[in-house]
Amino acid sequence: MSASNPPPQAGRPAFRDHPLEYVLRLFAEVRPGEAVTALWLTANVFLLLTAYYLLKVAREPLILAVDGGAEIKSYAAAGQSILLILVAIAYGEIAARVDRMRLIALVTLFFAANLLVFFVLGSREVSLGVPFYLWVGIFNMTVVAQFWSFAADLYAPDQGKRLFPILGIGSSVGAVAGAWFAKRLLAVGPYKMMLVSAGLLLVCLLITWYVNRREQRSPRERVRVKEEPLGTTGGFTLLVRDRYLLCIAALMFVVNWINTTGEYVLDRTLVAGAADEAARAGVSTLRFVGAFKAEYFQWVNIVSVVMQLFVVSRIIKYLGVRRALFIMPMVSLAGYSVLAIVPQLSLIFAAKVAENSLDYSLQNTARHALWLLPTREAKYKVKQIVDTFLVRAGDVMSAVVVWIGVRVGFGTVHFLIGNIALIGLWIVVLVALGREHRRRNTEEEPLGASATA
Repeated sequence: MSASNPPPQAGRPAFRDHPLEYVLRLFAEVRPGEAVTALWLTANVFLLLTAYYLLKVAREPLILAVDGGAEIKSYAAAGQSILLILVAIAYGEIAARVDRMRLIALVTLFFAANLLVFFVLGSREVSLGVPFYLWVGIFNMTVVAQFWSFAADLYAPDQGKRLFPILGIGSSVGAVAGAWFAKRLLAVGPYKMMLVSAGLLLVCLLITWYVNRREQRSPRERVRVKEEPLGTTGGFTLLVRDRYLLCIAALMFVVNWINTTGEYVLDRTLVAGAADEAARAGVSTLRFVGAFKAEYFQWVNIVSVVMQLFVVSRIIKYLGVRRALFIMPMVSLAGYSVLAIVPQLSLIFAAKVAENSLDYSLQNTARHALWLLPTREAKYKVKQIVDTFLVRAGDVMSAVVVWIGVRVGFGTVHFLIGNIALIGLWIVVLVALGREHRRRNTEEEPLGASATA
């Protein structure tokens, strides 16, 4: 071969032989044979997030403009946290009795059936604001955590760090698509949007079944895993025994506490001026709030997509997972510091777009990459606890702060100052997590890791 036409580098696909891998390398390091599964998983999480954002936009006017306002929305998080304890226990019990595909199928079909029930009740004008808000929070945490558990189960740690940014593109684009479609479906009402989401869930289940079957037939040794129940040890027991898992749990708890309080500040400011703004626009308050939140979600997710496409994989590649996790708290600290001085709706909108877009792209991908190291059993059972109950426990702490603050007459600035203080705790947790991640990464694979792919 002439010098003008050198052979491709090892692990670097040539376009003629591997066109999909070659194109995907624009966004992450994809090696020969990895593109098809990565694209199917990306399509899966795309549809999951599309379904979720249809439901998320549907729930906002129901809870904010019909059934109570920003305070009721904040307090409802406490109910979610209590319910998620039961959900986490039930999930672990089912996982101890069935293999991963039956587990995923049962959970997905359960939530799709729930949406049909909500559609029937809503069509009969039953008030669903608070119940549906509680349900959406449980649905989102459960099915999204389950997807990433499945992805972490398929990939080895090295593969996951390289390919999770590709999957994150599907997550970010799905969120944009969901917000975009939801804004245009507001005219048909929230209940028909529930039917659309139920259909998308069934498609996601079919994709998961196909990917699982495809990978089980793969000649690669790591993916040919015997399908069996995931062990009898409870998720909470696995969590408290492992310092690394406890650090991940603390991280999710603190981050969600801060983020939820920030969302309350945005909702409080929005609701305070919604009636006047709706009158000036010549629309109902319900329609104004729904359109505002749809635009907010859309901006968050557009920025997330750009980050996921062109920034996330490069940051993780050159800085690593541990350093990548420090970027979001620095941005949040800057944003809340400015808002504590000038707490205006437009600035709150911009700061929360910046914070949430980082959360949904870089922070999200890095957090999921942390789960490439634990055992297979922990990936399903403990991840459900961390990504559901402990995340919502952060919501509960935020609700407690809101409840106390409303009664003692806190202004918006007081909640912002509280978030600034919590960011200091966030950084302390990241330091501890970084030490445990470094230690775990240098040890031999944990017991049960050979069962992962």
